[in-house]
Amino acid sequence: MKILTRLTAALLLAPVGHGATAADLEATIAACNDCHGDNGVSQWNDVPTIAGIDPFVHADALWVYRDQARPCATVAYKQGDTSRPAVSMCDIAADLTDDQVEAIADHYSALPFVPAKQDFDAALADAGKALHEENCKRCHSDGGSNPDDEASILAGQWMGYLESTFAEYVAGDREQPEKMKEKLDLLSPDDITALVHYYASQQ
Repeated sequence: MKILTRLTAALLLAPVGHGATAADLEATIAACNDCHGDNGVSQWNDVPTIAGIDPFVHADALWVYRDQARPCATVAYKQGDTSRPAVSMCDIAADLTDDQVEAIADHYSALPFVPAKQDFDAALADAGKALHEENCKRCHSDGGSNPDDEASILAGQWMGYLESTFAEYVAGDREQPEKMKEKLDLLSPDDITALVHYYASQQ
């Protein structure tokens, strides 16, 4: 609860943007790192690494959360020796200004993406690679690792986050391009599992 209080206070009190100081941005970034990890590299299976994400993609995600147009489950649990506070991205983004959003996105885009070290099934990863090449590579080039695609980074993301995100797309709870939906509708649950293992295998 102390971390959540600090995070909320930082976002409300640090007016990142025109006329803001480096200290303002530092306080806001420290708050983001509470959940997304140092330098935006997540240590949590259900929380994405945000370092290296294209700034347009990152900013758009924050604006969507601010408008509550994306599922915002409140998550809190203990993993290993560390605890994460109960947070909802919709609540966090609600008070962000456009300048804050853009400053946050610019900051993390300049940091290196670090693939998550996690277990995966090699056979499923091979099947997922074939599925990616057939259905996904046009928009997610280089195995889903190229931030210049402006389609986020899939390669090396945490499996738990990928699984929940795919589930939101399949359920229609998360907006997606029509061409992506057409491709996704062709995939079975087993296909999606294989894709998740393929992306997780890129370490």
